[in-house]
Amino acid sequence: MPQNELSPTARLAALLDHLGIARAHIASQIPSDIAGLAAAHPERLGGIVCVTPVRLDPVPFDKVAEKMLLVAGEYGPTFETTTRAAARLPGAHHFILDGYEAEGWSDTAADRTHELVEAMAVFLAGHAADVPKAGGESSHAGLSYRIEGSGPALILLPFFLAASQWAPAVPELAKHFTVITVGGRYLGGVAMLEDRAQEPSYRAMFRGLVDAMAPTPGEAILDVGCGAGSLDRQLARLVDNKITAIDPNTFMLGEAAALAAADGLAGRIDFRPGNAEALPFPEATFGCVFSVTVLEECNADRAMAEMIRVARPGGRIAIAVRALDLPQWWNLDLPDRIHRKVTPLVRSVGPSGVADASLYRRMRQAGLTELVSYPSLITLDRPDGPIWRYREDHVLSILDADELPVWHAARAKAAAEGTLIAAHALHCCVGTKPD
Repeated sequence: MPQNELSPTARLAALLDHLGIARAHIASQIPSDIAGLAAAHPERLGGIVCVTPVRLDPVPFDKVAEKMLLVAGEYGPTFETTTRAAARLPGAHHFILDGYEAEGWSDTAADRTHELVEAMAVFLAGHAADVPKAGGESSHAGLSYRIEGSGPALILLPFFLAASQWAPAVPELAKHFTVITVGGRYLGGVAMLEDRAQEPSYRAMFRGLVDAMAPTPGEAILDVGCGAGSLDRQLARLVDNKITAIDPNTFMLGEAAALAAADGLAGRIDFRPGNAEALPFPEATFGCVFSVTVLEECNADRAMAEMIRVARPGGRIAIAVRALDLPQWWNLDLPDRIHRKVTPLVRSVGPSGVADASLYRRMRQAGLTELVSYPSLITLDRPDGPIWRYREDHVLSILDADELPVWHAARAKAAAEGTLIAAHALHCCVGTKPD
């Protein structure tokens, strides 16, 4: 099988084999990255730590429940997710970070370093894992890895959007374990951002934003919150303009630079660290400034003001955010009771973020003119892809024992008919900074 078609399970198993590890501890924020390994190769897992997951389908972990530690904040979606999972996984352990509100983008390893390390060390001490003999830094099966410390093997898979990833916790974890920090385009948030950016409807949405911004030759363009740089690479193929892309997540920036280099675009995009609420550029620097699914997670009005500040007079500002005020849609023949359960989108917005149609009003109130405002429908049709799995994991976690077979039957029927589609909306708006 070509390497780019390997599943996360096959990649992780190949990495374990490459490192000579029969059994390892593993920690992740995204359970779907390890679900296949837990279901197909439970003997290869020592202890499993799910750190502040916002989506978790318990079924793949039935065989390893007693090996699982579910770490959650006391508030926010991770508490609800892990509480539901623990109820369906007898034997799983549940650890709550008191007074902590964890969102999908929360920087848990930085925010609660000592508590997290202690909880992991105590729990994993009760489970066996091999001690690797190798060290260093390299890559295998499309996964990059860095090995440090000594003791039983502990594989750390990427968080979704956490700015610091595992870095603050690694020195302490390395006192107890041989820590193997894993990255690359096939796991974690990078895999999801890459998968999402390849969806035809997502590419069309972004092309619409670019067309509305209408960058002219010579105008510099800024991407605020670039993540893995997936959209910047698409943009570099559409225009010849200078592109600068910022993100507070240095792990993501490193992955973005590597992906751009692999695509022959290393010289076209300047990836830099930066925060949306305090952009590190002088006034009137860019002709076009855009941000896609970022303003949900920060102070949206402050970020918008910063985007306007760094745009030149007459420059265009383009913003897209998730539309939590519009329903998601699964193209499945479902009873009303199940349909009502799975239609609402998961609440995933910070206290000062924007994830609804108020985006249009906010951009007008910020002083932008000539607004082009519209919702855009994003469709997903790859059920084995990271984004689909991430969304369906939530559905599978909220349906009860009687509803799950109905869901699976409807899903199988749609797949057989070639009509298996999921969809959700984004709010998009492009405005002009007055002269």
